[in-house]
Amino acid sequence: MEDSSNVSKLSATAHRPGRRRTSVWDRNTMKGKKKLSSYEGSAPMKEECFSGSSKTTVKIKYLNTYRLEPYNKFQDRLVRDKAQAILMNKLQQAKYDADSSPSLCASLSEEILKATKEMGFDRYKYVVTVLIVEKAGQAINVASRWVWDVQRDTWISAKYETETFIALALIMACYYE
Repeated sequence: MEDSSNVSKLSATAHRPGRRRTSVWDRNTMKGKKKLSSYEGSAPMKEECFSGSSKTTVKIKYLNTYRLEPYNKFQDRLVRDKAQAILMNKLQQAKYDADSSPSLCASLSEEILKATKEMGFDRYKYVVTVLIVEKAGQAINVASRWVWDVQRDTWISAKYETETFIALALIMACYYE
């Protein structure tokens, strides 16, 4: 019986031309529900869910240092030498293989990225790409474009050449405040 009365209420509130359609819901029933959804945020999480103890965790807020320069600046020469050494050690005895070169590029870029991060240049984010090209008497041009701060951001390249291929590593260091 209630269903038929709700249907009649809905049909009575049908859209009239030139007027805004009224709400389908009754205002008296929605008053309590609106108040329940007005609360923002959530209660602090307790660690007992994860570790068994009942400590509450508080998020630490850090103040801005207003520092615009890194403590340890990026040194091109050191990174270039390290990338060159990694390429030489990994590719010294390698021959070009089209099937294994994508995985080799990925592992080389991860190793160069890890070595660059271990050098401890603070406030920098890195992008490392490695390209392996077979020597077949062709020419190659590699181009990249960046939007960055010319005074703080930089890039370097390292190249290693064998009888069958050329490996090129590009390391971009972007300053992050």
